[in-house]
Amino acid sequence: MLFWFLLTAPFLVAEIFKSPMVDYRLVALGAALPLLELALPNAFVLHTLLAPVAVLTVVMLATMGRRLVRRRLLGVPIGMFFHLVLDGTWASASLFWWPAFGFSFAELAVPEASSIGVRLILEVVGLAIGVVAYRRYGLDEPDKRNRLIRTGHLTTSWT
Repeated sequence: MLFWFLLTAPFLVAEIFKSPMVDYRLVALGAALPLLELALPNAFVLHTLLAPVAVLTVVMLATMGRRLVRRRLLGVPIGMFFHLVLDGTWASASLFWWPAFGFSFAELAVPEASSIGVRLILEVVGLAIGVVAYRRYGLDEPDKRNRLIRTGHLTTSWT
């Protein structure tokens, strides 16, 4: 479910926060980061609330007094939070709130490892959202597309 996370999270962040200074590349990276756990037999720490909170804490502490760096790096934990929302991790209390209900990951499934039909539908929806974002943010124009590639910023009506 790569497109579901890579395209949907930045689009939602752009539409909800309407911030011209968010690095949407890092939001996409943060949203895709928990997918690394698909190689493991069970869900692990990147699918818990603890992971984005820990990354957010590290970003906030490491960037004290460096506002521009902080603003850029905040995209990673924001993307990680959106991953938890988009894959429905919040529906599994023992996974979402780990380690509050025990330390074992043995029986905790990665939510995006659900049925192939659901994954295909979400990938198609993610691609459709990508097309909407491409048109909405004028990424067919080379200067706007290059700005997104170079800086991670979108050119919108609210910038």
